[in-house]
Amino acid sequence: MDFLSSSTHLHITAWAITLILFFVAALAGKKLTAVHMTLRVMYILVIITGLALFLEWRDKIAESGMNYDMKVLFGILVIAFMEMVLVRKNKGKSVNMFWVLFGIVLLITLYLGMSMGIGINF
Repeated sequence: MDFLSSSTHLHITAWAITLILFFVAALAGKKLTAVHMTLRVMYILVIITGLALFLEWRDKIAESGMNYDMKVLFGILVIAFMEMVLVRKNKGKSVNMFWVLFGIVLLITLYLGMSMGIGINF
């Protein structure tokens, strides 16, 4: 399973595709069931690749401390808010609060992911 944690390419590709599919499904005027199902498969791929990176790199980079733990938490929250936006939209309920929470948590997650040892040093 070294291909999952040897670099961040698979994980970044997985979450980039996930974000694209999410915006397609969320901004479409009608209910896109196939896109939503594909998006759920992508959630699983993002979680698996993220978990592999977490297990591989957490102990190797000492200065990160609890940042990797926080990134895992915020990453799962991003997926949860994405799903909440889509489900509430399909039910015809208000999604404004979840869009705001999604945006905030996504920015925090991206910052944490890119500022740690295997990302970009800000």
